[in-house]
Amino acid sequence: MNNNIKIRPIRAGDRMAWETLWRDYLKFYDTELPGEIYDATFTRYSDPEFLQMCGWMAWDDETPLGLVHSIAHQHGWRIEDVTYLQDLFTVPAARGKGVARALIETVYEDADASGRANVYWLTQTGNDAARRLYDRIAKPTDFMVYRRNVN
Repeated sequence: MNNNIKIRPIRAGDRMAWETLWRDYLKFYDTELPGEIYDATFTRYSDPEFLQMCGWMAWDDETPLGLVHSIAHQHGWRIEDVTYLQDLFTVPAARGKGVARALIETVYEDADASGRANVYWLTQTGNDAARRLYDRIAKPTDFMVYRRNVN
């Protein structure tokens, strides 16, 4: 990874850069969300006192390169909380340069520091580029995700 790249928690002043990255992430998954979701989500991830939801951004000087979001929650099979890595995105120019790995490792470090060694996430089965990285730094499972039908 480039030595100029820094990863730091999302700050209140990052709104425009964060929103651009998150919109591109959601576009990748063919998803659009209403404005109030952006407002609430950014507020949660940029508030250092809101410990259940954390977010970080990767920067090359003033250029945003990527983001990662995580959610800490209780689990019925464990005493300690677990960490769900909800969103991970890097701009195309940053791919293959260690930025995504560094963002994931930031989540790992936060989880370890908080006593939540279990970190998990989801991706689409056809997301081959991401899965090449994930297969090197995590163990895949054979679980499928099901979601309630809501009319």
